[in-house]
Order: sequence, then structure tokens, then C-alpha cells
Amino acid sequence: MRQYKRSDRVGELIKEEISNLLIHEIKDPRIGFVTLTKVVLSDDLRQAKVFISILGETAEKEESFKGLMSAKGFIRGEIGKRLNLRYVPELIFKFDPSIEYGARINQLLANLTEKKEK
Repeated sequence: MRQYKRSDRVGELIKEEISNLLIHEIKDPRIGFVTLTKVVLSDDLRQAKVFISILGETAEKEESFKGLMSAKGFIRGEIGKRLNLRYVPELIFKFDPSIEYGARINQLLANLTEKKEK
């Protein structure tokens, strides 16, 4: 019995490739500190939801997101060249609020600890 679905394995490969592209090949100055948190592929491998986290203020996040959207075609083309897939999935970038949510929880816990010590 298989432990992982093919879409999970291909999603990890796509995440690695997009990470490499962001680090080494995409030189758009609008793209700031972008972290890929997860890639979820549909079972037919035609759509990939790429969850991202972007550090910075709201305006910086929006600019980074615009930069990613403008590079989406290039990223998809490079994935098609590098991975042997029948269909190159359509990339859908989405914000992943989990990192910000975790930071907010840590902030609240730190505030509680401060109040308890006083």
C-alpha cells in the first residue's frame, strides 16, 4: 500500500523547483522575502496551489505578490522544462496566514508571561 499520493510527491518537487527559481533565477526587485510553505496539487496534477508567506509591511507584501504574479508564466515554463510531467500545472499563488498567526500567538504568550512576572 502506498503511503503518499503522487500529487504529494510532485507537489514537493514543484516546491523545490520554485524555491530554486526564486533564489537563483528570478531577479525581479519587487519580490522580497518570499517563503514557500506548501504546494497542494489537484489529483489530476493540473492545478497547483502554492502557499506563500511574505515578510514585511502590507505594501511590501502586495508588491512582492505582484512580482510573483508577473513571473508566474516564467516559473510555469521552467517547471515544464525541468520536470517530466504530461501537464504542467496552472500555478495559483495564495497567502498562507499560518506563519503570521503563529507569530501573533507567540506575541500573546510573551505578553502573558510579562504580566505574570510583574
